[in-house]
Amino acid sequence: MRSLRVVFMGTPDFAVPSLKAVMAAGHTVVGVFTQPDRPRGRGHKVVPSPVKQVAVEAGLPVFQPRRLREPDALETLCSLGPDVICVVAYGQILPKAILELPPLGCVNVHASLLPRWRGAAPIQAALLAGDTVTGVTTMLMDEGLDTGDILLQRVIPIEAGDDAGALHDRLAAAGADLLVETLALLADGRAPRRPQDDALATYAPKVEREQAALDWSQPAGRIFNHVRAYAPWPGAYTLHGERILKVLQVEPLPDDVPGAVPGEVVVVDERGFVVQAGRGTVLVRRVQPPGGAPMSGRDYVNGYRLRTGDRLTAVQPGSGPSDGN
Repeated sequence: MRSLRVVFMGTPDFAVPSLKAVMAAGHTVVGVFTQPDRPRGRGHKVVPSPVKQVAVEAGLPVFQPRRLREPDALETLCSLGPDVICVVAYGQILPKAILELPPLGCVNVHASLLPRWRGAAPIQAALLAGDTVTGVTTMLMDEGLDTGDILLQRVIPIEAGDDAGALHDRLAAAGADLLVETLALLADGRAPRRPQDDALATYAPKVEREQAALDWSQPAGRIFNHVRAYAPWPGAYTLHGERILKVLQVEPLPDDVPGAVPGEVVVVDERGFVVQAGRGTVLVRRVQPPGGAPMSGRDYVNGYRLRTGDRLTAVQPGSGPSDGN
């Protein structure tokens, strides 16, 4: 396998394993493009992206254009002379001039088995839908939204204990391996390529915090999928009295409690606490109170005086938890 001149484009934690894998495989990373530094966290401190931090530590040239459509961005890319551009959760749309620049194309790592779950949040979408398998795809990018020809795919099972955080980490590692395999095939001129079937496409729009609000009138299985899809961020949330409570881990139970209404706490025991759903009940195992650290459901019961008969209710739109919690 010949070494390729690679421009890497990525921003969040998901992209870090791919950048490290490309470097470890012996390719020459001639430049790293990542989103501009932005304020993050409760203190709104301006910090570099995870990809920038890794690139700086490795001594790689870093570029942070606000928009790739700016003439300077294209000039910079031309001067770098990449054989291929690798794009992993970069956060900007590549214009046609950039897509057509590298001889081997622009290769994207996407966290689903395309054409299922095109879009910004495929991990959350797969969990919300109750999928039992997902995976990673490398594709040659075109001007559409995740519509390019598929190069390679790897299937990853979704385990019962997975939430979005755990699945994110497994898919990021699998995507890194698949990207290195894809680059080797491209370098040797042996990469397979097949068009996507648009008739099978489903879409995964960007996650907004308001979507994570819990609706206890839903069946227990759906609440289970909802909670794990939004854990750890933004965290499914509900209202206990006047307190917004994040619900981070639950277990669906099949039995209803006669006379109980959705959202009512029906059992408090050593496991945590059980809430009536629209159909079935939900054992709440892990939560996070406002301004506090994650804790077990039992510790919440002890520390916040949750009692059988208490009612957890829906949070009104626009009044959900902040980024700090």
